[in-house]
Amino acid sequence: MIIEQLVTSFIASAAFGIIFNVPKKTLLQCGSVGMIGWLVYLSFTLNDVDPIPASLVASFAVAMVSHLFAKAYRTPIIVFNVSGIIPLVPGGMAYDSMRNMVENEYEIAIPLAFKASMISGAIAIGLVFSEVVYQLLRRRAA
Repeated sequence: MIIEQLVTSFIASAAFGIIFNVPKKTLLQCGSVGMIGWLVYLSFTLNDVDPIPASLVASFAVAMVSHLFAKAYRTPIIVFNVSGIIPLVPGGMAYDSMRNMVENEYEIAIPLAFKASMISGAIAIGLVFSEVVYQLLRRRAA
């Protein structure tokens, strides 16, 4: 099951790289970043960690790997960040929330919407926190 999820996350990230018109030479790296992020997320959720902190740590990992790839391949970090974060986005949960809202199932929809927004916020915080850590490490090395 884990191998299938990793392969799927790789394909999804690389496919979104194609949609976002990233340079063709970076598609494997984009897929790898997404797969690494999903592996971190899976590692936490399989060990009974809530999806919100798991998403935070996974997005931090995605951004740090993106920094390394951006430097190594002399490509803007956004190329790897956007593609790599795709597997972590709670799209299915947001869809279920909206579907339940339309069906007037508010007692189901509101907790789902709240959790989807918390996961989205955790992803954003992980990306910002990694930028802060990267800048601190860069200043220390200089």
